[in-house]
Amino acid sequence: MLGLIGKKIGMTRTFTDEGNSLPVTVLELGPCVVTQQKDNDNDGYSAIQVGFKEVDEAKLNKPLSGHFKKNNLKFYKHLNEFRVDTDSLSEYKVGDQLTVDMFKQNELVDITGTSKGRGFAGVMKRHNFSGKNATHGTHKSFRGAGAIGQCATPSRVFKGKKMAGHMGNNTVTIHNLEIVRIDKDRNMIMVKGSVPGHKNANIIVKKIKQ
Repeated sequence: MLGLIGKKIGMTRTFTDEGNSLPVTVLELGPCVVTQQKDNDNDGYSAIQVGFKEVDEAKLNKPLSGHFKKNNLKFYKHLNEFRVDTDSLSEYKVGDQLTVDMFKQNELVDITGTSKGRGFAGVMKRHNFSGKNATHGTHKSFRGAGAIGQCATPSRVFKGKKMAGHMGNNTVTIHNLEIVRIDKDRNMIMVKGSVPGHKNANIIVKKIKQ
C-alpha cells in the first residue's frame, strides 16, 4: 500500500457544492523521496523506503548518514516503508520523488498518527465512567473507580480491567477517510473528519489496496 509521510496542519471546514459544511483536517504531504528498494531476494518482501523532511547530517547518527551517502541522497529526518507489489517495484527508483499527485479527490485513505498524550488520567476521563453520587453519603471518592473485583474468589484483579493510568500517546490508525480536496501547488490535502495527533504532528497516509 503506497503512501506518503507528512504532517498535520490543523482542522477547518469546507463547503460542498450544495452548501453543506464539512469538517476537514488539512495535511501537508511530502514531497517524499525514495531512499531504498527492498525485494524478495534480499529482504524477503518487496517495499520502498521513503524519506521526508531534509535535515543536516550532524543531526543523524553515522549508520543513518551512511545509508543516505551510499545512494548519493540528501539527509532526511523521517523514514517509512510502504509495501508494493513485486511487479510494481521497478517503477520506483531510488531518488524518485513522490507527491500528492498519487491521490485523487474522493479517494479513501488510511491515516496513522500518534494520539495526543494526556498523562495520568482517572477513570472518568480515560474510560468515560459516570462517577459516584454527589450526595447520599458519598465521601471523598466522587471520581473514583469503585470496586475492581472479588475478595476471596478469584482473589486477584483481571488483566485489562478499566482503571486509572496513562492515557493517549498511542499509535492510532483511522481507516477510510475521504479526500475532499487536493492542493498540488502546496502539497496539501483535506480529509473529511479528524486525524490523530496535535498540530504539526507526523502522520502517514496510505492508499487503500483495491
